[in-house]
Amino acid sequence: MLSLLHSPKPTFRHLLIGDWFTIISCAIIIVFLFQTLWSHEHAAKVQIRIGDKIYAAYDLNQQRDIILHGPIGDAVIHIEQGKVRFVKSPCHNQYCVHQGWLVHSGQVAICLPNQISLELIGKQKPYDSLNY
Repeated sequence: MLSLLHSPKPTFRHLLIGDWFTIISCAIIIVFLFQTLWSHEHAAKVQIRIGDKIYAAYDLNQQRDIILHGPIGDAVIHIEQGKVRFVKSPCHNQYCVHQGWLVHSGQVAICLPNQISLELIGKQKPYDSLNY
């Protein structure tokens, strides 16, 4: 019973060559997948949809406010120095406003009750389509 309580701690000396190979190859695969799948590309444009139709696409290198008329009321979008956000929305929970600034390509902010969405577009799209 005493020997079970005081068992020796495992050390790296007990790892075999196959164990080290598995650890190193998994680390390389994780770094490769992180670089391939994680997009940090800054966006150039914002595409705005109301319902299932594209309302407009704006360049992010400007400063402007856009007032959009959705099914339940008006929403205000603010573009400033390469980023965009919902400033005001008529929806109850304000999830779209709390989303904050969108900067990277592929980021999306959606106001479902008002059926308005913002999608940042870069050189490549990380997915095919956006649906409600």
